[in-house]
Amino acid sequence: MGNGSRRWPDMTLICTFFFTVTVLLIIPKSSSLQFISTNQSITDAGNQTIVSSPGKFKLGFFSPENSTDRRYVGVWFNNVTAPITASSVWVANGDNPLRDTSGVLKIADDGNLVIVDGRKKVIWSSNVTSMDAAATSSRVAELLDTGNLVLRETINGRNRTLWESFAYPSNVFLPNMRFGVNTKTREKLVITSWKDTENDPSTGNYTLELDPTGVPQSIIMDNANGNQRRHWRSGPWNNRIFIGIPTMSSTYLNGFNILTDNNAGTVYLTLVYSEVRTILQKYTVTSDGNFVETHWNETKKQWVKFWSAQDTECDMYAKCGPFGSCNVLDSPICSCLRGFVPKSVDEWSNGNWTGGCVRRTELQCQRSKNETTGARNESSTVSGGIEEADGFLTLERMKVPDFVERLEAGSAEECGQRCLQNCSCLAYASESNIGCMWWSRDLIDVQKFSNFTRSPGVNLYIKVAHSELDKIIPGTKKNVRLSIIIPVVIAIVLTSLCTLFCWRRMAKQRAKNKNGTRLPIIDRYGDTSDKNMFGDNPELAMFTFDTLSVATNNFSWEAELGHGGFGSVYKAKLMSGLEVAVKRLSQSSGQGLEEFKNEVVVISKLQHRNLVRLLGCCIEGEEKILIYEYMPNKSLDAFLFDPAQRALLNWRKCFEIIEGITRGILYLHRDSRLRVIHRDLKASNVLLDENLYPKISDFGMARIFGGDELQADTRRVVGTYGYMSPEYAMEGRFSEKSDVFSFGVLLIEIVSGKKCTSFHLQELSLSLLGYAWKLWNENMVQKLIDPTLLSEKAYAEEILKCIHVGLLCVQESPKDRPNMSTVLSILTSETTNLPVPKQPAYVDREASSISSGSLHKTGNLFSVNHVTITSIDGR
Repeated sequence: MGNGSRRWPDMTLICTFFFTVTVLLIIPKSSSLQFISTNQSITDAGNQTIVSSPGKFKLGFFSPENSTDRRYVGVWFNNVTAPITASSVWVANGDNPLRDTSGVLKIADDGNLVIVDGRKKVIWSSNVTSMDAAATSSRVAELLDTGNLVLRETINGRNRTLWESFAYPSNVFLPNMRFGVNTKTREKLVITSWKDTENDPSTGNYTLELDPTGVPQSIIMDNANGNQRRHWRSGPWNNRIFIGIPTMSSTYLNGFNILTDNNAGTVYLTLVYSEVRTILQKYTVTSDGNFVETHWNETKKQWVKFWSAQDTECDMYAKCGPFGSCNVLDSPICSCLRGFVPKSVDEWSNGNWTGGCVRRTELQCQRSKNETTGARNESSTVSGGIEEADGFLTLERMKVPDFVERLEAGSAEECGQRCLQNCSCLAYASESNIGCMWWSRDLIDVQKFSNFTRSPGVNLYIKVAHSELDKIIPGTKKNVRLSIIIPVVIAIVLTSLCTLFCWRRMAKQRAKNKNGTRLPIIDRYGDTSDKNMFGDNPELAMFTFDTLSVATNNFSWEAELGHGGFGSVYKAKLMSGLEVAVKRLSQSSGQGLEEFKNEVVVISKLQHRNLVRLLGCCIEGEEKILIYEYMPNKSLDAFLFDPAQRALLNWRKCFEIIEGITRGILYLHRDSRLRVIHRDLKASNVLLDENLYPKISDFGMARIFGGDELQADTRRVVGTYGYMSPEYAMEGRFSEKSDVFSFGVLLIEIVSGKKCTSFHLQELSLSLLGYAWKLWNENMVQKLIDPTLLSEKAYAEEILKCIHVGLLCVQESPKDRPNMSTVLSILTSETTNLPVPKQPAYVDREASSISSGSLHKTGNLFSVNHVTITSIDGR
């Protein structure tokens, strides 16, 4: 009895073991294959997938969220936590979903890749007809790490691609894809929207296409109800960019190219990057007809918008109708081109601009045509019995009209002359990379680009009757009458302006006394909107104080993003819906009119994805205000020196920030049309957009160098101690190498997480640079690295390289420091053989710390040095 009772537990354990094993064998597991061969398949019930090598994309069965009766086969980004529909890049059976989990993806007997349901019915097929029956057994389907699903066969050791998903795209455009047209067969390769971007992959109403006529351009077509009409267009391609996309520049959306094969008759748009990118990105044609670039944000665990084709109402096709022009900064946004009036005044007044505009005065050549048919216009402009010739009005920074025609002309002047001689020509434009463009149809989808757009637009020359030119530039016929009228009008206007000025000044004073919201004044000078004060910069947008006051809710503290010695920065929303940052200067900023003008002039002429964009300015009475693009993540120092925010920066993001700052400074020094020395580069002057991409800001202290100028001297040293190079702080001498020094300090701050102006190792009287140099010499530089980065051992060599580069940049002598092109080359290459850095600046002086007061004393080395230590909140 006793022995028997001891056997029961043993039998129980054995039974439990066999039961567990049996259950594990029955329960379906998720498994991944590398490819599908003729004797393999992936099943929905088995939860099987194919993963690309090394693992960027995954192919498998999925259902949209909140749906159980629709199953699709698709490709999506792997290792991304967003819903599959949000990360999807291609769907096979979007219009024919499976209704249960019985689906199988396999290679059929005829060699095609097919999806079959539980009844063996083919739901979808690759439909390849020209295949070698003898090579059926060698066919495989493989998912490449570009997101391309390919079906290929091997014959006599040679691979041949039979079919690829990139040739049958869904709603997503990826790098290495293409879309376009074969002009001989009229076959189009298009990107087609889903019916619902979030949960319905069936065919939607919109297609992204390439229009090759005239000059190639991208277009989005609205195909609703079987009627095709244009919904958006990019404007002509100039071999670098689409000149009708206001936010596109060669340094912004690089990688695009148009490939033309005249023999085959094909024209395709491609997206190929020269360097390997770690960013996960995709372009999606949305169900509402937009074309949106999104990047995966690992910090936010979501896809975030980086760019979109239609950001404003003006990006909608033909928003203002024929001969109308759209300007997002105007209110209303639509106006007739000069020389034209609304076709229907009532409709136009009610905000319905689709009817467009009509010519106010008939062209001379058209009147001549009418005469030959007996239709004489009594309002013809005649001088001494001779009809005066038509001419052109110039519209600057324009998105050119649709339906462009190309004309062979040797110069812009010849282009204009040939247009003038052709009665059918209504307008012309000349672009350096395209040549002569002219239009013989209604001028439609015209847009005025503002100075905050990256694309400079094109000067458009509109043909008008001579009388319209007189309205802009008075002709001799009218000079007598005008000599009487103009003084009277001027007197009335001046009287009105004086009255308005006095009234506004009293109103402002009452508001100031009432709520005390006005900042201390800087300089007192009169109201001005004189653009000439900024040199040859006519495109600069000038805002009124009242407009900005409304946009910031009277500069309320709720709208304030940050403040510092310069004043305050506010978040504002313009009437067009555009969110901007408004920088309102105060008296304590020390930035007078000259520094203000300098910042406006410098930054308005610079266009780069790593420089903050200046949208406009306001100079009115006592006010000096700058309007910038809005940066939702404020400044870099808010992330570097705040422990909670710092945790959001992994090394990949830190390196992206470092590389972006490097490219921005290199652009300033070498690649822009101006050579600019920033002179105040620091963490608080690097702003971060919604994707944490860096943009250099604050150009009030910047200096423009001539083409052969290597350095300059100043008696007025401005900047932030700790970031300033020794030759600049002590002798007032600055050059590109001064910015290199500041960059080196910033680089060490990013890696260490320590702020140079507040770090001090008390026991050794060491600054941040001194501490870094000490650890470098002791071969203990790992102690300098921020603890949040130490765990990322895979990037240890890259982090150490950045410290090495940082020490090279802060060397005492300017000639020892690398230039920014060398820095970028080192950071983005596999270079490991770097020079040994020499001792950084200031290290010898650290035993006797420099007080801020000593920097203002007059001595033999320098005089009148105004060095500031500032802590500026991000805007």
